[in-house]
Amino acid sequence: MCFDKDHSNLTPDELVTEEKKLTGQKIPTALFIGFLVGIACWWASHKGGFLFTCGLLGVALYLGSRQSKKMKSIRAEIGRRDTLR
Repeated sequence: MCFDKDHSNLTPDELVTEEKKLTGQKIPTALFIGFLVGIACWWASHKGGFLFTCGLLGVALYLGSRQSKKMKSIRAEIGRRDTLR
C-alpha cells in the first residue's frame, strides 16, 4: 500500500474510490488504536514501563494522524476539483 500517493494525479473516480476505502478503514484503524492505548494503559499500571508505554502511545498517535492527513488530502483535492467546474 502506497501511503505517499500524489492525489492530484488521480482521476475523480479514483479519488472517490480512495475516499470510500479510507472511510471503510476508519473502524478497524480506531479499534487498533484503541487496542494499542489499552495495552499502553495496562502496561503502565502493571509493569510500569515508561518507554514502552510512550512508544505504544506514539505509534497510536502516528497512525491516527496519518489516517487523518490522508483523508484531509483526498477531501481537499475533491473540493478543489469541484470548485474548478
